[in-house]
Amino acid sequence: MIAADILSLPAPAKLNLFLHITGRRADGYHTLQTLFQFLDYGDTLHFQPRSDGQIQLQTELDGVSPADNLIVRAARLLQSHCPHTAGANIRLDKRLPMGGGLGGGSSDAATTLVGLNRLWQCGLNEDSLAELGLQLGADVPVFVRGRAAWAEGVGEQLTPVEVDEPWYLVVIPDCSVSTAEVFSDQRLTRDTAPITLAAFREHGGRNDCLPVVQARYEAIHNTLILLNNYCEAKMTGTGSCLFGAFPNEREADKVRARLPATLQTFVARGCNVSPLHRQLNKAA
Repeated sequence: MIAADILSLPAPAKLNLFLHITGRRADGYHTLQTLFQFLDYGDTLHFQPRSDGQIQLQTELDGVSPADNLIVRAARLLQSHCPHTAGANIRLDKRLPMGGGLGGGSSDAATTLVGLNRLWQCGLNEDSLAELGLQLGADVPVFVRGRAAWAEGVGEQLTPVEVDEPWYLVVIPDCSVSTAEVFSDQRLTRDTAPITLAAFREHGGRNDCLPVVQARYEAIHNTLILLNNYCEAKMTGTGSCLFGAFPNEREADKVRARLPATLQTFVARGCNVSPLHRQLNKAA
């Protein structure tokens, strides 16, 4: 909280610890397997209630009209499921890059649903909020539920998991990746055999989107080679962000210091419980 009538909540980043594309449905959506884990780093949203039913987003994002912004869409969707007409002024402190694979837009939408549900006293439970979130994007439900999860289907079939919580060095190449373009690329393999969580724990997994992204974006290809000199470098989602895991913050910071100053980076702890839910649980 930053004022008596303003609710301030985190919208954390996520990492895909692996991403297998297992098929393609008749409607064009891809089926997949992945493991989501949160980071203690992300955007922050500030909500101030209004009594006139208006939704006012006070932060503009380059290239995104207010009507298309997931924050506004989430607020209006929730409005239609509340028993009374409430509004909000919303301010966004943006830290997560667009097109980075960290789930920034989805996380912002989920925090909006969860935060305004509490602020407006709508009374919707987690399942209802997750169903609303799925209307906004396949990744929104995992942020609504706030627990590290094994995901299948199009990413909406979630099973909570407990995995190690290492420190991550995240590198943000200077480019934005279009998820739609990656999934429509003919070079993308779509027939990876499904695996089990036990198999992933024993053997790990890969990101099936990485070869396509490397071929399309030279900056990501070059940054991956660089990061692989210091750790096992992986890509989250469809990119562009790359990451490596470390046993502690000090080791992650040591590698970060060796990277070119022109590269945007951050170090964050992996979290099996979302920082959003940790904060709300403390306030409850």
